[in-house]
Amino acid sequence: MNYDILVLGSGPGGYVAAIRASQLGMKVAVVEKSELGGICLNWGCIPTKALLKSAQVYNYASHASDYGIKIAGKIEADFEAIVKRSRGVADGMSKGIQFLFKKNKVDLIQGFGKIKPGKIVEVTDADGKTTEYSASHIIIATGARSRQLPNLIQDGKKIIGYRQAMTLEKQPKSMVVVGSGAIGSEFAYFYNSIGTEVTLVEFLDNIVPLEDEEVSKQLGRSFKKAGMKVFTSSEVTQVDTKGENCLVTIKTKKGEEKIEAEVVLSAIGIATNIEGIGLEETGIAIEKGKVLVDEYFRTNIEGYYAIGDIVPGPALAHTASHEGIICVEKIAGHHPEPMNYNNNPGCTYTNPEIASVGFTEKAALEAGYEIKVGKFPFSASGKASAAGNKDGFVKVIFDAKYGEWLGCHMIGDNVTEMIAEVVVARKLETTAREIIEAVHPHPTMSEAIMEAVAAAYGEVIHI
Repeated sequence: MNYDILVLGSGPGGYVAAIRASQLGMKVAVVEKSELGGICLNWGCIPTKALLKSAQVYNYASHASDYGIKIAGKIEADFEAIVKRSRGVADGMSKGIQFLFKKNKVDLIQGFGKIKPGKIVEVTDADGKTTEYSASHIIIATGARSRQLPNLIQDGKKIIGYRQAMTLEKQPKSMVVVGSGAIGSEFAYFYNSIGTEVTLVEFLDNIVPLEDEEVSKQLGRSFKKAGMKVFTSSEVTQVDTKGENCLVTIKTKKGEEKIEAEVVLSAIGIATNIEGIGLEETGIAIEKGKVLVDEYFRTNIEGYYAIGDIVPGPALAHTASHEGIICVEKIAGHHPEPMNYNNNPGCTYTNPEIASVGFTEKAALEAGYEIKVGKFPFSASGKASAAGNKDGFVKVIFDAKYGEWLGCHMIGDNVTEMIAEVVVARKLETTAREIIEAVHPHPTMSEAIMEAVAAAYGEVIHI
């Protein structure tokens, strides 16, 4: 069967690209070997947020007396029920993609897809039968998986990746989490919150190392306050799994340390799913494990495109979705604006949450900007005080010469819901004056954005 567009992979890049292409009048099919929605909906963004919500509810219940609420009896985290709820949420979202495909007349082809020269995709189904499909345009959106290190080989039992971390049969008493990016930090927070003794190990100088340094240090303080052990500038050199527990050797600045834990979670990044899908045979250029594309996600071979985790850029669901839309709109003859990766927000759903966009203070200075920096602590926020969590702040960075909003970095309750204001404002080239003069509702956490901007220009009221 011939299609206008064939998409390999149904994650947030693939399924969004397919639906947008269908909206634009094209005949579309998606090839998927596993669950609809890819890693994000089934083993990433969505089920992890369900786990984290359970941890938040447990924390509220455990500290109910802080809010004047008495709860009789012992508060317990039912680990099996928490995991079951998370899987139910993921299943519901995956079924939602089925509905969207039917609604938008997108064909689903189940099986493993391999691209071939001549704009052909060979699909092998569960029975081993192969069928060839042709298309005018082929979009590769095969995503990524948990990265393996030679000294940290995942066995799925004692040394695990994020998939196993979401579906363990029982809650471990102790866990070492290796890597403090979004995945590692979120799981460290989740397990620590429900009573697991957690040790977090980061090779670089700060946890969540891609964030602004002040944000990283604040999260480190919050984690330690919650009872977590945090090692930075440290490396796990060996994990001995021969005993009942894992014996983890950690090389730190002060020397070697050994920690015993039931489970070791490897969260040291991702590896792209580009093996065995026909890239080499088709002649598609690859560099450092990524498919090379132009600003409209065209590869070096005409008619073949790539989006999402397999191309250079941040491996984020919303990034992949936007890339998919740009890609298919260009194919359809529209004139989409290329992706501005410096206005692409990042969110980490720990407690406190982290949200950021644009330059960090360090990056802005390294880029040669003369800057104005404003910061507003949630300790001065009426809403944060009323809600019972005053950890964190909003930090803004402006170009002193032209007033361009270079970056914003937040850590605190619900900041992942606040960052979109900054993304839109930066997209519209909004100035500090316009933010200061835009009335923000009181009492809200979002007031802190306006206050931080005012602080950068010496006009802050509440600190």
